[in-house]
Amino acid sequence: MKQVWLASVIAGASALMQPAAADAQELTVGVAGEMTALDPLFQNVSTNSQLHMMMFEPLVGRDHQAQTFPLLAESWELVDDTTWEFKLRPGVTFHNGEELTSEDVVFTIERIPTIEGSPGPYTTYISSIADVEAVDPQTVRFTTHAPNPVLPLDLSAIFIVNQDATEGATQADFASGEAMVGTGPYKFESHLPREALTVSRYEDYWGEPGEWERINVRMLTNDAARVAALLAGEVDLIDQVPPSNIPRIEQQEELKVARFPALRSIFLALDQTGDGPFAFDNEGNELPDDVFQDRRVREALSIAIDRSAIVDRVLEGAAFASGQFMPEGAPGYVADIEPPAYDPERAKELLAEAGYPEGFKLTIHGPNSHYPGDVGIIQAVAQYWNRIGVETEVVVQPFAGFLGRAANQEFSSWLASWGSSTGEAGNTLRSLVQTYDEEAGVGAANRHRYSNPELDAKIELVSTTMGEEERLQHMEDAIRLAFEQVAVIPILVLQNVWAMRSDLEVEGRIDARVYPHDVRSTD
Repeated sequence: MKQVWLASVIAGASALMQPAAADAQELTVGVAGEMTALDPLFQNVSTNSQLHMMMFEPLVGRDHQAQTFPLLAESWELVDDTTWEFKLRPGVTFHNGEELTSEDVVFTIERIPTIEGSPGPYTTYISSIADVEAVDPQTVRFTTHAPNPVLPLDLSAIFIVNQDATEGATQADFASGEAMVGTGPYKFESHLPREALTVSRYEDYWGEPGEWERINVRMLTNDAARVAALLAGEVDLIDQVPPSNIPRIEQQEELKVARFPALRSIFLALDQTGDGPFAFDNEGNELPDDVFQDRRVREALSIAIDRSAIVDRVLEGAAFASGQFMPEGAPGYVADIEPPAYDPERAKELLAEAGYPEGFKLTIHGPNSHYPGDVGIIQAVAQYWNRIGVETEVVVQPFAGFLGRAANQEFSSWLASWGSSTGEAGNTLRSLVQTYDEEAGVGAANRHRYSNPELDAKIELVSTTMGEEERLQHMEDAIRLAFEQVAVIPILVLQNVWAMRSDLEVEGRIDARVYPHDVRSTD
């Protein structure tokens, strides 16, 4: 998919502090997100993927603008509308010394639907695949159920694992490091759950060797602790810089701040199953199961929110108010879909029309310091909903526990986020708002279980149309319908804001990820 926008960098530095320099051969990075699974195919969240990429690799890579390039596959071609062939790069070895072959690729693809208990399955990326075949040791053939114009993009999200190390392995085997055998430039060294990960340079890596002998990742989910670690010189780079701390960091002569456009949206999900036990009438009785299936209720909750005020007051301008998933210029952005206008009076009217003239009681759940400004956003939304008669309680918790509960449909409303892993909106639609179907592998992140057959049909056209111009039109049609029907409540699209030592540089990625092994020294 042709990318039409460029990442931009704004860096700043000045004044007076000297952080303690790390060992020249080591890099220490502070990240806001916890690594919730070592198995690279267990839980599809970007905080895992950005760290897995040091140790594991997909067939197809994506650069900082989400453009594909050859990685473990040196080439690929469309044989016919439903057949793709990928040629593997010769001479690639896993960290156990075994050579990468097509059998490892076939094993990887076939393993994904067999993984039990995943709160974020990777099935969405392989749902179009009917069969995968090892033609010879260096050739893999994929047959799809229907034409899939973006199979290389889909496969860019799938880390290839070593069959011998992984076959029969449990999640405990990954946690112990025994099954952590990839092809990446760094190999697993140690892991302290929810706290730290250390990797060391793989000397037999097929590509350019890593600059750092060792990379230490500290998982600093508390914003203040993460900034303090950078200011004290305990870490060399941090992601998700709290907007309120940017001026302070920019005053430090030995530090700099970088901002990049992002492909990550923040939105609200509303339970469509009736299983979420956190919605009551004013007498304390559970609301009908179909309360959030009523479009009027969803729209009322949406237009009760002043998105621009949230961007200004909570994110301090480090985001864009949005009425859709993608940022301006990205494939799947629809120019005339504006952020829903703030209209609390109309919101009250819609609630009355839906049968709730006095409002109701609701709990909104969310993660605690996982996304930039997440707690502040949730609190602001609760205040806006209170103003229209929806008495709202806020409950936040660490991300790992929150995500598991969301996957089990335990909430009535919650804050969520999605970063397009393919650089365009097709996979986002298929993952978030297509009707959940475990067997078909679609709707994998549709934890709110929204379902609309008309929208499903439009998304299928996006998924199977080969012509780029026609496919983009189908994508626009699907996006219009999704947001006309308020399938989710979009809030904003983030900017990426990182801070680092002034002698380091990293290319900004629009997928909002920081790949520690891509950090370079300018000395």
